[in-house]
Amino acid sequence: MRHRLFAVPLLLACAVAHADEGMWMPSQLPDIAKPLRAAGFKGDPKALAELAAPPMNAVVKVGGATGAFVSKDGLVLTNHHVAFGVIQYNSGKQPDGSVRDLIGNGYIAGDRAAELAANPDYRVLVTTAFDKVTDRVLAHARGKTGRAYFDAVDAATKAIVAECEADAGHRCSVANMYYGTDFYRIKQLELRDIRLVYAPPEAIGNYGDEVDNFMWPRHSGDFTLLRAYVGRDGKPADYSPDNVPYAPPAHLQVATDHVKAGDFAMLAGYPGVTYRHRMASEFRQQIEWQLPWRVAFVGGAIEAIEAAVKDDPAKRVLYASAMNSFKNTLKRAQGELEGLRRNDALTLRAADEAAMLAWLRTQPDAASTLADIAAAQAVLDTAAKTRERDQWFAGARPVLFNAALTLQRLAAERRKPDAQRQTGFQQRDEKLIEGALKQVQRRYHPDVEQAHWRYLLQRYYALPGDQRIAEVETLFGNSLAAAEQKLAALYAGTRLGDEAERLRWLAAPSDQVAAADDALMRAAAALLPVALRLEDADKARDGELLRLRPSYMRALIAFRQSQGRAVYPDANSTLRVSYGRVSPMSPRDGVDYRPLTTVDGIVEKHTGTAPFDAPAPLRAAIAKGDFGSTGDPALKAQTVNLLTNLDTTGGNSGSPVLDARGRLIGINFDSNWEAVSASWSFDPRYKRAIHVDARYLRWLMAKVYPAPHLLREMNLPAE
Repeated sequence: MRHRLFAVPLLLACAVAHADEGMWMPSQLPDIAKPLRAAGFKGDPKALAELAAPPMNAVVKVGGATGAFVSKDGLVLTNHHVAFGVIQYNSGKQPDGSVRDLIGNGYIAGDRAAELAANPDYRVLVTTAFDKVTDRVLAHARGKTGRAYFDAVDAATKAIVAECEADAGHRCSVANMYYGTDFYRIKQLELRDIRLVYAPPEAIGNYGDEVDNFMWPRHSGDFTLLRAYVGRDGKPADYSPDNVPYAPPAHLQVATDHVKAGDFAMLAGYPGVTYRHRMASEFRQQIEWQLPWRVAFVGGAIEAIEAAVKDDPAKRVLYASAMNSFKNTLKRAQGELEGLRRNDALTLRAADEAAMLAWLRTQPDAASTLADIAAAQAVLDTAAKTRERDQWFAGARPVLFNAALTLQRLAAERRKPDAQRQTGFQQRDEKLIEGALKQVQRRYHPDVEQAHWRYLLQRYYALPGDQRIAEVETLFGNSLAAAEQKLAALYAGTRLGDEAERLRWLAAPSDQVAAADDALMRAAAALLPVALRLEDADKARDGELLRLRPSYMRALIAFRQSQGRAVYPDANSTLRVSYGRVSPMSPRDGVDYRPLTTVDGIVEKHTGTAPFDAPAPLRAAIAKGDFGSTGDPALKAQTVNLLTNLDTTGGNSGSPVLDARGRLIGINFDSNWEAVSASWSFDPRYKRAIHVDARYLRWLMAKVYPAPHLLREMNLPAE
């Protein structure tokens, strides 16, 4: 049976599982050309399969999410929340003593000299190649198990990456598709000089904040424009006033046509992670333990930090980006749990898996595949026994402590040959580490960090006795009262809050770092063995799952083929395409949502108090009613957001939404509450994606916070 299943093609030209479901690899699109055209696409699906050609090469990875080039001079369109760290980085007290509030006031660079440098570790990545390397990755792994299997895959991956990055200015990676079944080398141009060009005030870019997060109807102008720069030789370079705008190989044209319900829509972006092909037992753990634990853990951290920042504006600015991230994580976890329960996802997945296994048992030579599936389940069962301890330690990373732990780990890794270092701590990573260390003081306050630690330690001392960590108790004591005293001493005895001090340790020899007399550096050194010990256990487990999961995936793919269904790989931060239509929704009995909102809703929601405090210039422009060419002729108003049935998840933030001819009609920024669980389970009744209507962007830039020079650059009318 194993040989029969191994022969099943992974990219199947069959009917899609559900209409509009699928985060497709671009290379799969020619295989699904028929349903793609039936949905309304007017272009050539084969053209979408080439990542180094338009329009795919205009879509870029931006700061962990997505964006797109929208001009020949390196202008990048993404979300306000994707660029929020850049906005925050340039806000607050500046080195020259001045104070800027770009969060509250927004920012428009009048010319290129006024564009503001992003935080040093912010990147835009342009994919230039995507090649299958499965045989090379697995060549020395076959026949091995556990940690040895992991190490063989890891070594092959690092060798491929090092070879690829010999081409200076590129960032390379190896992506795992279908859970260890296939591997692809991804080569990306790494643009390191990114600058802030245009950001609306937060009261536009994040209108509604957490109240409206994952909700419809929405009225958010969640967009920002950045610009990528390179050296005068055209190659990626660190920030320099002498750098010039990057000339992308292609850019998207913003559409000027009007959008209506039923119109074709397509999205290209870098979705984070989905888990739709996981085993039924993993669905059970997610619903019964993981999500409730995450809600409690993150919710407690939010409460602790909010109490610590209180009404201190300076502290609030420092923790604005972190709190946005925490709150989004919390609400997403709450919505995912509610959605998975509402859709009865566990029952459905268990029934589907049982049907697959029943089908598998009727196939010849199925014994080895069934044995692998049982072995994978045993690995998962073992991991569940220490999940509370493992996840607590992974989450115990307040900002300054994390910097200390990073410095200690880097010093330890530097003692090894570069090829043997842990991923994330190789020579290729040191620039990114330096960039992160440089901005710590803009993300950290000692009082707030200690409050965060007190909450974390409260959670630690509630762990079962058999999951306690000896090194943690040596450092902090065996009670919360003892820990609080030691915590104060740690932060009184550190100078890591100073950027120069962090960079001094970054440059110091490894033996000096390990023997540092700084209190927080000593604490990190004491806990580093725990990190390494848990990491070793993870690698042994991950190696076994890398070896065993392909049997499950091949069985699932063969089963789907027997049903006439295609299978796309779970998302893993690689470029994917989804398609569908501008779509209304009926989430509950008697409730019908139309797919377009207008500025009338901004006024209806306005209270004068955040998060519904629409800026005066926006309200005045709405009252004036001068919408020009961007006003919707049918609605007789200016549109704001639009709703589609596109298949998206985290990481798709900032993804361009395209019309049937490949023109940009929107910028993805959220999903509806009913669809948050789609990372695990797709339900076509409820799955919707929420986008900024490009007409709203154009109107804001033309009439409200004018930037006619940028509209001209994007070949758009300034009206």
